Amino acid sequence: MAMTASSRAPQSGGSFENERSPFARLAELLAPYQPGKPLITLSLGEPQHPVPSFVGPVLAQHIAEFGRYPIAKGIEPFRKAAANWLCRRFSLPRPIDPETEILVLNGSREGLFFAALTATRYVGERRGAPAILVPNPFYPVYGVGARTAGCETICLPTTLENGFLPDLDSLDEATLARTVAIYIASPANPQGAVASRDYFSRLKQLADRFGFVILSDECYSEIYTRDAPGSALECAGPDFANVVAFQSLSKRSNLPGMRVGFAAGDSKFLSMFHELRNVAAPQVPVPLQHVAVAAYGDETHVEENRRLYRIKFDLADQILGNRYGYRRPAGGFCVWLDVSRHGGDEAATVKLYSEAGVRVVPGSYLARPQPDGFNPGKGYIRLALVQDGETTAQALHRLVETLG
Repeated sequence: MAMTASSRAPQSGGSFENERSPFARLAELLAPYQPGKPLITLSLGEPQHPVPSFVGPVLAQHIAEFGRYPIAKGIEPFRKAAANWLCRRFSLPRPIDPETEILVLNGSREGLFFAALTATRYVGERRGAPAILVPNPFYPVYGVGARTAGCETICLPTTLENGFLPDLDSLDEATLARTVAIYIASPANPQGAVASRDYFSRLKQLADRFGFVILSDECYSEIYTRDAPGSALECAGPDFANVVAFQSLSKRSNLPGMRVGFAAGDSKFLSMFHELRNVAAPQVPVPLQHVAVAAYGDETHVEENRRLYRIKFDLADQILGNRYGYRRPAGGFCVWLDVSRHGGDEAATVKLYSEAGVRVVPGSYLARPQPDGFNPGKGYIRLALVQDGETTAQALHRLVETLG
């Protein structure tokens, strides 16, 4: 019998410890130790591939525009470039309107946070205490956004048994009736699962029936080694009602320090979202938006990026084999390994650091315990394959030699 999401949801968003940065917790865990070999960091999902060659020239061309306050919605060339890219990349029900259905962001994280605050106002009063649904494990900003918006965070366990995506069949009507929004990540962080078109369609039907918003985090959509992931926008209908997708150049174009992305979809939601960001959120510098215009107009560097990740996943296939429950993920650049038979996630993390000089993240730090104590991340470690191929191979060999 499926356990309902509400029966497994932490009340009032869980403890403070579970809301802290997983990287701060990791630093404390490893503080008493020294790396046993020259350090290889696979803990942080920060792309290390080369910055595209066009970035410097475009910045130089528009350097004087650092002297202007940017408009909050984004310059017209950026909005058109983002809309055109979406139309080329995904099978949308109709072209995105760059005037009303695109909003520039300081990377997707900032947008995902403010979207929770907008959603509570947008959907209005709920039947019961307002709640925001999040996959578990999840990107920490989802939980912080929900708490700041005054909503209960309901964690939906994503496990091997449900394909590492929230089980929509487990959601009871009482929970859905008080839902303000659901965060969904596809490809998922950390497991790399990709939602199918049918999955997005079912989620859209629930959103329309119960009047909540789908906040679709698609920042990893361009990192895949086989089939290209789809978008929630493809199943959003001709008006994109109740669906907003979030994109970023951090992963797609190896520009994590540039902090440029966008939100696209429901125009009524984005109008309200723009009002909030116009008074509360940092604006995106105009020269950076011009770099983004160039980035969304070029696929050559993105294809090269995917080629480099493909090489590293080929290495993981060869070196890890079927150890630790390894499966090549459908998207993203993370590896999710079951180390429950190797002392658990914290012990394995310490062992890899202190003996092998490999820094990873305990899976339990990326998730929250459910009310029954079950933590879907416990027993797993996450590796981000962001280093070059040679370094990645060395780290994976060290991992196998150390854990056995």
